[in-house]
Amino acid sequence: MKKATKKVTKKAAKKAAKKATKKAAPKATKPRAAPTAPKAAKKTSTKKAPKKKTPAKHESAAVINSGIPKTGEQAPAFTLKDQNGNAVSLSDFEGMNVVIYFYPKAMTPGCTTQACGLRDSTFDLRDGEIKVLGISADPVEKLKKFEEKEKLNFTLLSDPDHQVAEAYGSWGLKKFLGREYMGILRQTFLLDKKGKILGVFHKVDTKTHHQDVLKFFKSLG
Repeated sequence: MKKATKKVTKKAAKKAAKKATKKAAPKATKPRAAPTAPKAAKKTSTKKAPKKKTPAKHESAAVINSGIPKTGEQAPAFTLKDQNGNAVSLSDFEGMNVVIYFYPKAMTPGCTTQACGLRDSTFDLRDGEIKVLGISADPVEKLKKFEEKEKLNFTLLSDPDHQVAEAYGSWGLKKFLGREYMGILRQTFLLDKKGKILGVFHKVDTKTHHQDVLKFFKSLG
């Protein structure tokens, strides 16, 4: 009997030990999924935008604006307000030679020199039946002050939206003290009595402009 009870107690002890070890053993945890690698960012284009070509200093206005009217063509028609606020059309001067000169800004040194040269040539211009029309983007009020200050004796026309300047290829890229901007190009168009373009001055010397105009018309005979 003693041997039988010993066997029973041994079996019971083993069972109890197994239960204890099962409880003490930690539960197996599922392995965590490895973090997924982030998607590669899309490659951005490293190509630089092409630089806009700016005209060289020696290039003429014809290069800057290919739409410039040429010799032998009919001058583009227009109607603008003069220094007195009156509407003036190019067709008003049919039967006269016409000088259309574009200048950057009223009452600036170069533009004043150019205007005064034409003012002082009034008799020679009349003898040649030449009508002078100065065009700038200045408002009418400023043109009137310019006329009064310098005692100008010819027509000044206001082209604030520079539409006429564009039609004549006289609106384009300019450079001054390292700064680039759009503005009126100093150019002169010489028309015959029927409104056809006889010649174009792309490069104008403000000091001799009036003399150059007279020489041009005299050379035609």
